[in-house]
Amino acid sequence: MTEPNLIDEAADEAVTLTSDLIRIDTTNTGDPATLVGEREAAEYVAEKLTEVGYEITYVESGAKNRHNVIARLPGADPSRGALLVHGHLDVVPADPSEWSVHPFSGAIQDGYVWGRGAVDMKDMVGMSLALARHYKRHNIVPPRDIIFAFLADEEAGGLYGAQWLVDNRPELFEGATEAISEVGGFSITLRDNVRAYLIETAEKGIRWMTLRVRGTAGHGSMLHRDNAVTKLSEAVAKLGNHRFPLVLTDSVREFLAGVTEITGWDFPEDDIEGAVAKLGNISRMIGATLRDTANPTMFNAGYKANVIPSVAEATVDCRILPGRVEAFNRELDELLGPDIEKEWLELPPVETTFDGAIVDAMSAAVVAEDPGARTLPYMLSGGTDAKAFQRLGIRNFGFAPLKLPADLDFSALFHGVDERVPVEALRFGTRVLDRFFRNC
Repeated sequence: MTEPNLIDEAADEAVTLTSDLIRIDTTNTGDPATLVGEREAAEYVAEKLTEVGYEITYVESGAKNRHNVIARLPGADPSRGALLVHGHLDVVPADPSEWSVHPFSGAIQDGYVWGRGAVDMKDMVGMSLALARHYKRHNIVPPRDIIFAFLADEEAGGLYGAQWLVDNRPELFEGATEAISEVGGFSITLRDNVRAYLIETAEKGIRWMTLRVRGTAGHGSMLHRDNAVTKLSEAVAKLGNHRFPLVLTDSVREFLAGVTEITGWDFPEDDIEGAVAKLGNISRMIGATLRDTANPTMFNAGYKANVIPSVAEATVDCRILPGRVEAFNRELDELLGPDIEKEWLELPPVETTFDGAIVDAMSAAVVAEDPGARTLPYMLSGGTDAKAFQRLGIRNFGFAPLKLPADLDFSALFHGVDERVPVEALRFGTRVLDRFFRNC
């Protein structure tokens, strides 16, 4: 194991790198015309890697200023499958007027690093970049190859990041058998101050869907029986108010069984949602993995107050459980009927099992830094670039370890106001990742 003072240096650098990266505004609205700092962030990462001796692959992926950086650290046993460590550099928009600290300040105050991307996911980028630099500086050789990938466009589906690279440059990930990335490895505090660290083994599928209705255009002052806006509004309300059936997947069952073992709480299937509410802040994330969801998010219709438009469109964010795609489609058709046109971008569910040497290594690394802690699998209600890398046969996990204060509403920070990550959690996560990389 690394001498304590050396790994502490890497942990301190992880804090600095996270702050620096937050100060680079990498807002991704999904519209390439509004793109800002993805290229600047990629150049920053590339410079930090080449500075310590990495040979990097710098890829502009199919569109101007959509940049990705990949570097491979050779391991002691090149015959073993490589570990892919990937993180995205883009972030969702943030309105400074809503924040108590400017979202692109990267401020380090009150024990936190503040700003958009602090938990999604420049914290993991900062930790993995710090360790990549640390290993090169000190000639540390991990047991197997580690591929570090810093990617564009995750917040809009990865079309110019992970998805593009898998389609066009799969050789960059040659030999990778397992991967880790965001939204896993963070702690929740259960009964008697026992912490469980949730490792993501599954995530719901994403379907960003456009609904379209066509009607008869006309003057707003007249009678109309074929109003596209009215018909679409009725369809969107029906879908938005619909409750899809409750489904307990294997990963959710395993998570709940682990919580029962730790706390003694029961999760009866006839009141599963009420029981999940006992989990406190994390219940929103876990509750969203009990059923499919379809949430309307945008509406686009009309161009003048007294003109009835011929077309109305709405956007719906659908999240689908593993194994539920066909059933979801049937329910969607029954709800909306034949007159609603549907178009969508779809990214599939991801699921793996919570077992094997890699899981043992994660658990051992966490417990070494937090004795008495437990690790549990869980399903992410959102989605990550794992959806692209599973197409290469890579086994995916969310493991960006953070030891969090019991009263921090961590799930609310994702895409939320005043996003921030505890400084000590970053230092903790860097130490855990170091142990994991050395024993994976």
